[in-house]
Amino acid sequence: MPVTAEKGFDVEKLRSDFPLLQTAMNGKPIAFLDSAASSQKPSAVLEAMDTYYREKHANVHRGVYQLSQDATAAYEKARELVREFINAPSSHEVIFVRGCTEGINLVAATFGRRFLDADSEVLISAMEHHSNIVPWQMACEDKGAKLKVIPINDEGELLMDEFERLLTDKVKIVALTHVSNTLGTVNPIHEVVEKAHAKGIPVLVDGAQAIPHMQVDVQELDVDFYAFSGHKMFGPTGIGVLFGKEKWLNALPPYQGGGEMIETVTFEKTTYNELPHKFEAGTPDIAGAIGLGAAIEYIQSIGYENIHAYEMDLLHYATRQLQQVEGIRFIGTARDKASVISFLVEGFHPYDLGTILDKLGIAVRTGHHCTQPLMERFCIPGTVRASLAFYNNRTDIDRLVEGVKRAVAMLR
Repeated sequence: MPVTAEKGFDVEKLRSDFPLLQTAMNGKPIAFLDSAASSQKPSAVLEAMDTYYREKHANVHRGVYQLSQDATAAYEKARELVREFINAPSSHEVIFVRGCTEGINLVAATFGRRFLDADSEVLISAMEHHSNIVPWQMACEDKGAKLKVIPINDEGELLMDEFERLLTDKVKIVALTHVSNTLGTVNPIHEVVEKAHAKGIPVLVDGAQAIPHMQVDVQELDVDFYAFSGHKMFGPTGIGVLFGKEKWLNALPPYQGGGEMIETVTFEKTTYNELPHKFEAGTPDIAGAIGLGAAIEYIQSIGYENIHAYEMDLLHYATRQLQQVEGIRFIGTARDKASVISFLVEGFHPYDLGTILDKLGIAVRTGHHCTQPLMERFCIPGTVRASLAFYNNRTDIDRLVEGVKRAVAMLR
């Protein structure tokens, strides 16, 4: 049975909170199935940002006048909301960045500068997004270090025996996605962290695809760094979070120079500000942080337990219905999955399927999903990816299935 309002979750009521879901695409009501790329925004987020710009805008941390103090209070309230949301020990371990990509780049650039050398290795996995590949490649190239890759099986799961084999004394950091944006695989972060920490190796987790779907407790996971984006968790673009354990953030040099990240500046010497400001150079995205705070409060009003139960029901329904499509091949069949379905239909290019679905008002993602090495692992050019959120319903899934069948019939 589907998760319904009788169980405390009314999807149709929640859908009404998202203005874009009430619109059309190519003259058809939109079925938005691309939340892994960027989720839609509820009115509560849009209104919080609008109110800030209309009534409360001033620069933060730099003014003695009341408006600036009020803006600072709203900005720092958002930081505290994030701290509580991920159960970070302290708000100064919460760094606001532009998104998950910048959070990973911050760690790769600064960690690489301080801790990598020609004898070092960095360990990532075969399912990483380019944002957790390229920054580490750059850091390794700069220091002459080596990038090693944990392989996966045909279901899209980490080969943990290979992980342990690769986890040598040369490894200085493990950088791993929590949830694969292409496969939906939920990685065993507890086990990875436990094995890495047994050798004194820190772990960075790319949480961009996890945070919209599941409760993340950075203390319970014991991760050293955890990065995520606001725009994938129903918040605005241009804002994200890097959590870092205090000992590591203090050990890293600043990422960017400018205002706010300094304590004193002379032409001879600069001393740096304390955490978190050490890593927040320049005027921040104040409205973005406030919008992120509103998104957190919105998620909490629904509850992750409700979100997870509903999305798993929808994922299983979508998988069963898509199995009706002749010649379909699912890419990513891990036992532990989030609500992402990547697939191909034999004889048809994913771009062609996606183009026809677009004309039918169905928004899916086609291509390599910024995981080109993963596509090479499966010997495919790309996939059609339908990524679900709690605002999707079975009608969206039914339209997707019928749309794929129609596309296949048109292209034959």
